[in-house]
Amino acid sequence: MEIVVNTRLLIRNRLEGIGWFTFESLKRITRDHPEHHFIFAFDREFDEEFILADNVTPIILSPQARHPFLYYIWFEFSIAHLLKDMKPDLFLSTDGYLSLKTDTKQLAVIHDINFRHHPEDLPFLERKYYNYFFPKYAHKATRLATVSQYSKNDIVKEFRVDPSKIDVVYDGVNEHFGPVGLLERQAVKEKYANGSDYFVFVGALHPRKNIGRLLQAFDEFKKAYSSQVKLVIVGKKMWWTDEIENTYEAMRHKSDVVFTGRLSSEELNRVIASSLALTYVTYFEGFGIPILEGFRCETAVITSNITSMPEVAGDAALLVDPFSVESIKGAMLLLAKDEPLRQSFIEKGKIRRHQFSWDKTAKLLWESIEKAAG
Repeated sequence: MEIVVNTRLLIRNRLEGIGWFTFESLKRITRDHPEHHFIFAFDREFDEEFILADNVTPIILSPQARHPFLYYIWFEFSIAHLLKDMKPDLFLSTDGYLSLKTDTKQLAVIHDINFRHHPEDLPFLERKYYNYFFPKYAHKATRLATVSQYSKNDIVKEFRVDPSKIDVVYDGVNEHFGPVGLLERQAVKEKYANGSDYFVFVGALHPRKNIGRLLQAFDEFKKAYSSQVKLVIVGKKMWWTDEIENTYEAMRHKSDVVFTGRLSSEELNRVIASSLALTYVTYFEGFGIPILEGFRCETAVITSNITSMPEVAGDAALLVDPFSVESIKGAMLLLAKDEPLRQSFIEKGKIRRHQFSWDKTAKLLWESIEKAAG
């Protein structure tokens, strides 16, 4: 087969959730299926590390698709022309965007449809684009894949898509994540938290990540529990809002909050593995890769009891109501005070993590590709 792949989110040192899904699954698929040819379509100069095998041919298509108007041009003109010229067996788009102007078979991976439920979290043009085009993409696609049963059910309900058309392809977790030794944990604590224990959050600081309530809950935790415990927040302030800023400025204990910005995956491993617990209390996720990173790093995990997160966490995390500051605070207090409980969640996470891997992701995505290509 000849397969064109949308790889515009493969950007060196800037891989987020969808980027990691794309990179890790394609790394395995191109390696394991050398009999097939893959054309990687980039929208800018690419790094050679993303040319994953000898059966990959890169191509750059203009313009850089980073705005709703440019999304439209890139997918409806640049991609459509490429597909018309090359006549591949399939167009694979791991970020869900498709071309409506092609008869080529297409497989879209729609990770979640948060924009359907929380349009207020997105800029005006972005939410208009998503809510107009993604239902069309869902029906245009030959097949769909998504990363949890929750997201599959959500797409079926909201877009009225036949469930038999959708494959669940769970996310994985980077294999290098793992626990660190006592001396390294202490060094990390010295670097980021003045030697103290700390809770950690990981993710882009987007409104749906619930940073405001996490900050409020941590402030209430500090009022209730006299300690030197810190809160370390890892992620780029790409969606930093006035609401988050005002919440932060109103904190009594804001000096105990540490913002690291984006970290390398190796440093992120060290920071998660050295934490008291991972606090991933977002209010909407299609999957939630940091939950698995916590499991692999052998730290306790606090996460939300809604959308896909209970499906991913199973019984291995302490589940909270993300809309309740009191619920988040209570979980922090439990894990800070109850060491046996914290260890019990760590042990459950060591078992739960075996349910997910990028090898399994690649296998499931390839099965979806074969169904879509017919």
